[in-house]
Amino acid sequence: MDRIVRLDSRQEAVLQAVADKFVATHKGDVMKALKEMIVLNGHLQEKLDAVAGPSSRSRRLVG
Repeated sequence: MDRIVRLDSRQEAVLQAVADKFVATHKGDVMKALKEMIVLNGHLQEKLDAVAGPSSRSRRLVG
């Protein structure tokens, strides 16, 4: 991991509500929801890398 994210109690409550809703859309299957989230994050990271250009990606992989 590149950095640690700290949340206050309000942010934690919002995140928990979103996570509960995401798991509910997968009929309570937490592993299926987790796998889909990993895939979605991978697609988003690829898009961010494409926008940022190759120099940003090489810095991220090294550091």
